[in-house]
Amino acid sequence: MLSSILVDIGNTNTKWKFEGNYFIFPTEKFEFGMLPNCSKIWASNVSSKSFNTNKSNVDFVFSQKRYKSLTNAYTDPESLGCDRWLGMIACYEVSRGKNFILLDIGTAITIDIVNNSGNHLGGLIFPGLNKLRGCFNNFPVSSEKNIDQIGQSTEKAWTIGTLNLIVNAINHKIRELKAKFPDALIFLTGGGYTDIQEFLEFDHSYHENLVLDGLEFYVNNMG
Repeated sequence: MLSSILVDIGNTNTKWKFEGNYFIFPTEKFEFGMLPNCSKIWASNVSSKSFNTNKSNVDFVFSQKRYKSLTNAYTDPESLGCDRWLGMIACYEVSRGKNFILLDIGTAITIDIVNNSGNHLGGLIFPGLNKLRGCFNNFPVSSEKNIDQIGQSTEKAWTIGTLNLIVNAINHKIRELKAKFPDALIFLTGGGYTDIQEFLEFDHSYHENLVLDGLEFYVNNMG
């Protein structure tokens, strides 16, 4: 019997899980036709790319009002990005009834808060580091990562300044949330994690494939 494939289509990269193995490919080049034969494809798509697939076994997943006792805060549940929803499902399953904060550091940075009753309290969205740096196309970026420096060139000033902006925003918001939910577990995911991980001032656990993990929980319990 053929296995199912789980697919997480992001703005930058697409990941999929097949027979216990994880794969990654640029979203702009990804097509469902490159996937191996399987019985079913479950997909989450938050990119702007649309797919004209003739595969009858592709099922796109959207955010819902509830998953078990996890409750979506949005009045229009499907307007919540399904990557955020699936990430929350994964955290919900492993947090075992504790408050948690989910921080996804990707093309956009999202923060979502869920209390110990499973109620999603809402979240925040702001630009990721590369998206922020792209707002001025004529500003060069270096590999500088010393955020305590003061830049003595436009390249270093822009590089250090934008990194500071992202790091300080995240650390400040997490401090604020931890003051309200001191026992909250903090989960991180997203490809931008490596850019800022050394500057984070709070305990956390990083999960590289959290959306796919959530999709797998969803399929096993709701699909």
